[in-house]
Amino acid sequence: MTQRRRATILTLSEAAGVAPSTVSRALKGETRISAETRARIARLAKELGYTPHASGRILSSGRSGLVGLVLGPSSNPFYTELLHETFRQGLARGMRLLLIHAGAGPVENRTADALLQYQVDGCLMASVELPSHAAAVCAANGVPVVMVNRVARLHSSAVACDNAGGSAELAELLLRSGRRCFVLVGTSSPSSTAREREKGFVEHLAQAGTARRPRRLDGRSTYEGGFEAGRQICELPRGERPDAIFAVSDIMAMGVLDALRQAGIRAGRDVSVVGFDGLPSAAWPAYDLTTVEQPLAAMAGRALELLQARIADRLMPDESVTLRGRLIERESSRVA
Repeated sequence: MTQRRRATILTLSEAAGVAPSTVSRALKGETRISAETRARIARLAKELGYTPHASGRILSSGRSGLVGLVLGPSSNPFYTELLHETFRQGLARGMRLLLIHAGAGPVENRTADALLQYQVDGCLMASVELPSHAAAVCAANGVPVVMVNRVARLHSSAVACDNAGGSAELAELLLRSGRRCFVLVGTSSPSSTAREREKGFVEHLAQAGTARRPRRLDGRSTYEGGFEAGRQICELPRGERPDAIFAVSDIMAMGVLDALRQAGIRAGRDVSVVGFDGLPSAAWPAYDLTTVEQPLAAMAGRALELLQARIADRLMPDESVTLRGRLIERESSRVA
């Protein structure tokens, strides 16, 4: 069985009996080519399965039609949710997204250079660690960047949840419940998101007159790190155990909850546990986690809107957009 060769401009030229330049102009819909010839070439293109080659499109328009996407680790369901939502809205806008990076740790230089190799028109970045090289490569080559769930840096715009404000709401909820001894499960990564959440939580406790600063544990931004932090909490002497735990992400809070359950400590009764992100799995009966839900659909939509504006060469200053999250109270923080 022989494989049919890919149809090209030359293939159509031979089939139609016209010059390749005529085929190219006809496919672009140029009116100097007669309507009859345009219709005949369009019909042949459909019959032969012709599709424009990406490199040719880049040469003619200067744009690839591709948008790069840089994400954090897929082990955190937040990034999976963001990926699905961004692709859904991107397709609705006629955009083609290319996943350049998805993983923990910094974006390697060769990965950043791939943004140029694939000649993306713009890039959405939501990775935990973004070295200056990635931003510098994009800025030096006129590739517009919009950060998602991160603050703006180096010639980029940003769309993020109000992390500090959401964390302050969680702190107030716990204080109203009578909680006074806190553990904060944070992360040692340079993520601006984690820093803002920690700051919002700690500052609200201080403003409320809470004298005792929260004990801080590193959850490493993972379920496993959260579980280990929960295990350390369970090993504290009974008089030093907290009555409230704030994990700066749902995935870590879920690890904490599983460690507490394994030790026979009841969330919502013996201790209140809260997280941040609003993952669908946080609502599962096994967790029933109080959290702040990020407005993911609105964030993805606004980020794509900003990126499209920059790709279209609209002269706009770098913009930082902050959207409010939604506090969802569940059993994990209730007081018996």
